[in-house]
Amino acid sequence: MPQTEEYVQTAKEQAFLEKVESPQYQREIINGLAPFIDGKAPEDLKEFYSSQELVQLGGLKGGERDVEKRMPVKVTRHYAELARKSKPMQRLVKASPDETQDLAGSEDPGNQMDYSPVEGLLHKYEMGLMYVVSTCSAHCRFCYREELIARKEIARKDGTVAKKGLAKIPEITAYIKDFNAKVAANGGRHPDSGREKLREILLSGGDPMVLNNNKIAAWLAALAEVGIESIRIGTKEMAFYPKRFDETFFAMLDAFHESYPDVGVHFMVHFEHPDEFLQKDDDGNYIRDRHGIPQWVEDTAAAMNGLLARGWITVENQTPIIKDINDDPDALRLMQREMKRVGAENHYFFCGRDIVAYRAFNIPIEKAWQILNESQKGLSGVEAHARLSITHYKGKTEVVAVTDKPIPGLPGAENGVVIFKILRNAGSAPDRCKVCIVGRNPKAVWFDDYEDRVLFDEAGLYAYTRVKDATTLTSN
Repeated sequence: MPQTEEYVQTAKEQAFLEKVESPQYQREIINGLAPFIDGKAPEDLKEFYSSQELVQLGGLKGGERDVEKRMPVKVTRHYAELARKSKPMQRLVKASPDETQDLAGSEDPGNQMDYSPVEGLLHKYEMGLMYVVSTCSAHCRFCYREELIARKEIARKDGTVAKKGLAKIPEITAYIKDFNAKVAANGGRHPDSGREKLREILLSGGDPMVLNNNKIAAWLAALAEVGIESIRIGTKEMAFYPKRFDETFFAMLDAFHESYPDVGVHFMVHFEHPDEFLQKDDDGNYIRDRHGIPQWVEDTAAAMNGLLARGWITVENQTPIIKDINDDPDALRLMQREMKRVGAENHYFFCGRDIVAYRAFNIPIEKAWQILNESQKGLSGVEAHARLSITHYKGKTEVVAVTDKPIPGLPGAENGVVIFKILRNAGSAPDRCKVCIVGRNPKAVWFDDYEDRVLFDEAGLYAYTRVKDATTLTSN
């Protein structure tokens, strides 16, 4: 990696950034359990936690099972008000003592830091993922990035231990320029890794939408200037604080598109449950119009429609299937229908990752497949695009099928099998679409729970080692 030079904006960047307005937002965030325990939370939100819940959580404070040490507590007024009518939403943001009963799990799921050539950037697949901020407007208790949100120190492959750093424009753009120059000079493939041009970047974190418009715009322009063809923004802000998607934000996106019309913009939104965006009456029933069509929460509808009205922007929803939140085929069916009805797409559903304390949140892999399969009965072909993925060290792996009956002549398949297929593979993707077949284990919540029943493994899910140098990865 060459020495990073000071980043100098082009005249085109400066002209775009001069158009951007950055207002202040009043998210009305409640940080931590203390306001609830001390009675200092807003009067109308004091009952968000029951007195019994607060006694239990307070009793864990300062010890090994302190829930806030694992994941900080945070919620917006918007989300808390909707959650009054929704147990799944409460489960999503409310801390619970069961989170820390079993703290098994990885501080760096999937050994992601093996694929970090520059601080704040993961270049694992054909795209790059950037940590541009380390917080969100509210915190999901099952968050896949709990180590980043909680600012925990992570052991790196080189033996150093440090908190994950955030991406910075000079370092990121220098890496992209250097990598893509080597690709171009070598006929379209990187000379060491065999990878193609780095052409797509995902702004992630944390949630990029907690940044102001100026900072988001600066990232968009810098990435466009360095030749990135497609930019994703991963966000749950449409659920936590939909008013963030205001006219100044849309004006910034319009100005970006006017300046860089060839750069694709894609929003990866995160709704876990239809209660997060559909209106409910006082009895907890969805409010529908005279045709039976569910009615969206007004601010959320405005945010979604504002993005979808811009035909050059795509919106896709993706979500993990989490215990007591959305492990319900009826809820997932309604969510998939509504996403497609308004014009958004259904992307991945995920099995829970092996984060610290994952057993408090993950449901069995086979049950997740059955729930998603059941949810897609009654969906049309365009509504049922989503697949079920579980992220192995080697890459995103689809849970393709779970069989109920024995497979004659195949030892170990007496109770049926689970078929995995690698969807996205690190480096030059040498193992993409290879499969692994294991004997069923209805209690399995992670790959390790199938280690004693592997029947066929061309994908190498159960015979892998960490890469020596991810920047030159061509095979695993």
